[in-house]
Amino acid sequence: MSVINSHQNARLKQVRVLLNRKRERARTGLFVAEGEDLVGAAAAAGWDAEDLLVHAGSGLEGTEVDPALLDGASSLGSGTRAIGIYRQRWLGTAVGPRCLHLHGLKDPGNVGTAIRAAHALGASCVSIGPDTADPYAPKAVRASMGSVFAVPLARADGPAELPGTTVALVLRAGEVLRPDLVDGADADGLSLLVGAEREGLPDDVVAACDRTAHVPIAGAESLNAAMAATVALYELARTARG
Repeated sequence: MSVINSHQNARLKQVRVLLNRKRERARTGLFVAEGEDLVGAAAAAGWDAEDLLVHAGSGLEGTEVDPALLDGASSLGSGTRAIGIYRQRWLGTAVGPRCLHLHGLKDPGNVGTAIRAAHALGASCVSIGPDTADPYAPKAVRASMGSVFAVPLARADGPAELPGTTVALVLRAGEVLRPDLVDGADADGLSLLVGAEREGLPDDVVAACDRTAHVPIAGAESLNAAMAATVALYELARTARG
């Protein structure tokens, strides 16, 4: 089997473009996962790679590439032994019974961490709202630790497009977030809306939600957006755990 040994190879060029250009990811519907753990998570979740490139001589499954060239194409400072290209998956609409909606989170690391929390705490989907970072950006994919392959993703502009009772998570406003919010949700469940760390949710989005709730905090001024989503999802999951 031949080994890719040219920096100008079209498949390496595609990796570099997808890693660095959001527009290209949007145009092609493709994204990149870097590292054996993420590639393994994709396989475990039943995702087939559009392309799979590996270090020559590594013994890994895929097309072999000169190690220095594959490391050079990677966005990781230490390089990686495996890079997979996958096709993005989007639901036609967000689904219950427990949807996490991210609205205005501009840091892809926060988006990926929130997706990881949603996976760990049993969310049925993660909805990506306006001005939210690309969940298939390299930093988001890495921060998700493979959960991007396990949690269904959808797009929604606001509460009107979300399932069930919509709950805006707002710092020190509304009722205390409690497990029994789930008991009061309608047949489609509940959608929890989380905004950016500094700005929070826009006023019109909060006004359009069915309920407003907050996570009680004592010491710090606020919580990181992904942390707030994690705590809120944990609290809501307490009902399911009994």
